[in-house]
Amino acid sequence: MANHFISSNRKQAYLLPPSIDEWLSQDHLARFIVDVTEQLDLSSILKHYTNSGGSSAYHPQVLLSLLFYGYATGTFSSRKIERATYDSVAFRYIAANTHPDHDTIATFRKRFLPELETLFVQILLIAQDTGFLKVGKISLDGTKIKANASKHKALSYAHANKLQEQLEAEVKVLMQKASEADNSDEHDGMDIPEEISRREDRIAVIKEAKEKIEQRAKERYDKEKKLYEEKIDKRKKKEKLTGKKPRGRAPKEPSKEIKPSDQVNLTDEESRIMKTSGGGFEQCYNAQASVEHDSRLIIHQHVTQNTNDKLEISPTFKWFEKYPGFKPPSIVADTGYFSEDNIVLCEKNKVTPYISFGKEQHNQPLEERFRETDPLPPNPTSVEKVKHRLQTREGKAIYSERKSTVEPVFGVIKHVMGFRQFMLRGFEQAKGEWNLMCIAYNLKRLHIMRG
Repeated sequence: MANHFISSNRKQAYLLPPSIDEWLSQDHLARFIVDVTEQLDLSSILKHYTNSGGSSAYHPQVLLSLLFYGYATGTFSSRKIERATYDSVAFRYIAANTHPDHDTIATFRKRFLPELETLFVQILLIAQDTGFLKVGKISLDGTKIKANASKHKALSYAHANKLQEQLEAEVKVLMQKASEADNSDEHDGMDIPEEISRREDRIAVIKEAKEKIEQRAKERYDKEKKLYEEKIDKRKKKEKLTGKKPRGRAPKEPSKEIKPSDQVNLTDEESRIMKTSGGGFEQCYNAQASVEHDSRLIIHQHVTQNTNDKLEISPTFKWFEKYPGFKPPSIVADTGYFSEDNIVLCEKNKVTPYISFGKEQHNQPLEERFRETDPLPPNPTSVEKVKHRLQTREGKAIYSERKSTVEPVFGVIKHVMGFRQFMLRGFEQAKGEWNLMCIAYNLKRLHIMRG
């Protein structure tokens, strides 16, 4: 009996011209991203294009859709996106069977990173209009994203001084050799001027790095000095009000001295060495995101150079001041955000804080989990109110939602979408790229919700 196989003739000609619209299913992510991008107001981008009579440019809708779909599917490199417009049916559909080169994609991405913030907000407004987003409780957290730089390219202040001394000594030796060579007919094969020039160039780089470290140390001192004076002033006011010396250790006055361990990275000087969750230290940026509990959409994002999260409540509320339509009624955060100043800031903004004041024990005993909450003391402080709130059954239930909101979002971004390192260098570029990544996540999430 003869076998009957499906025909696979790769040279079969089409009877009619093929339609790009038929290449993808109606519910495909690429089609959804194109539909959403066509709804966006791109006037802030389009105003940069002029009819100068030169060659025609690719429409921003096409390039944005390529970037959104690329980041949503783990294709971050402009070269890989260009290649995908040939190899991938989805990318070919988005590009309408055209092939923007990688220089065009990379230049567009870099040029219009600042404009992405308004597009991030516009997509959230679309989510609100379609009923997928109703702002309620949010969870705020941060994750370390590797910078496009190696930690081995970091130069500490102590090592910079040591290297400078070594290179300056070598230059003196080479100058002496040059003087001796002028008075001798012998030649040892060494290109002395080249060797001196190479060392002088390295000394110039080291001096520049030291200046940056010194400037950072000054900025750090100014910031710490201001916080120190505020704490001292607060203690004095409290002592005057109560007539008692404040409990606890008095704040330590900061030092102006540059620490030997202070360093700068020679590849991306604005990134910082940060401790990562997997252990060890990496050259990173600290990426922050606020995730709405019901929709699991990111409704706020920013990037910081701070190695911990203690100071990140303030920029979060600045975001919500700018976009009050997304301001939440309550905020949930882990112990890394806990401080009296942060709690007071939440109350000033009329947002109920659920900020952990210590690590919870895993697998708590039954009697501990269902123990009645101790009553609030008379005239409780803001901190006492938060501690009491988190010990109630309702507070525990709300705080426990954090583990199923913001943490899984970071897991999807890093392990499903594959974004573990910035492609671009510099603080401003990292801010824009994190914005782009959050847009891609929200589009992917909205596509799932719609389905």
